[in-house]
Amino acid sequence: MSETHRCGYVALVGRPNVGKSTLLNRLLGQKISITSPKPQTTRHQILGIKTLSDAQIIYVDTPGLHRHARKALNRALNQAASSALFDVNVAVFLVDASRWTAEDEQVLDKLRQSGVPVFLAVNKIDKLHSKSQLLPVLQSLSEKFDYAGVVPISALKGDNLDALEGRVLEHLPVSPPLFPEDQVTDRSERFLAAELIREKLFRRLGKELPYGLTVEIENFLEGENMLRINGLIWVERASQKKIVIGQHGSMLKAVGSEARADMQEMFGKKIYLELWVKVKEGWADDERALHSLGYDSGR
Repeated sequence: MSETHRCGYVALVGRPNVGKSTLLNRLLGQKISITSPKPQTTRHQILGIKTLSDAQIIYVDTPGLHRHARKALNRALNQAASSALFDVNVAVFLVDASRWTAEDEQVLDKLRQSGVPVFLAVNKIDKLHSKSQLLPVLQSLSEKFDYAGVVPISALKGDNLDALEGRVLEHLPVSPPLFPEDQVTDRSERFLAAELIREKLFRRLGKELPYGLTVEIENFLEGENMLRINGLIWVERASQKKIVIGQHGSMLKAVGSEARADMQEMFGKKIYLELWVKVKEGWADDERALHSLGYDSGR
């Protein structure tokens, strides 16, 4: 290892639905975090590890910080996002170029308390009608805090991500790598399988229902050329179970087919996937149920 090798943790933070998971996947060049148009798709801290010849950047994708944390699940998501700020070397604060909200202000308050260098990544610049709109946006946002840098980006299209990463690298400490060079995330294949199923549910179901469900992997059996996976989808009410299954099982079949295709690409093996739906009333507001389902305040 060279004496100038850098390594450190970089939190990706912001309100729900600003593109944190899309940014992580783009920076890594592969899918680690699930994405959907619905806010609060990300429910856990997930490490994305990028190893370069002279550096290792450990990105921490976090749930979106939101204001109205009425249920225990929402409080756990906020705690997971907030706790990440106190264990990192740098924070990248993602905002939408088109609007600043009260939730953005809430995130900025947390960043002020953290004391870490903060880069403002102004995302979705590809959606602005003209480049002339960008300059006043950058100027206005720059005045809100003493940022280490302000970088306009498009996570979706990959615009300007090299510039953002280059700036972030300058703030990482000189250190040997903390993970093997071929490791891309700290999460298990079992966890990633559950997330892929949940992604398909979020994308296919209506506006409210996805927030009442979660996915648990009951069996994950690895053969030489095949993975046998049994996934259990928990919902809060019997009426939700009918919707997730769909007429003659059509919704569950579609979700399973899409999740299986993504798993085969991610794991490089044939996938045998079975999905079941069960009711666990009030799981999203039950601390013990959340803990048993893997929702802890930080990790």
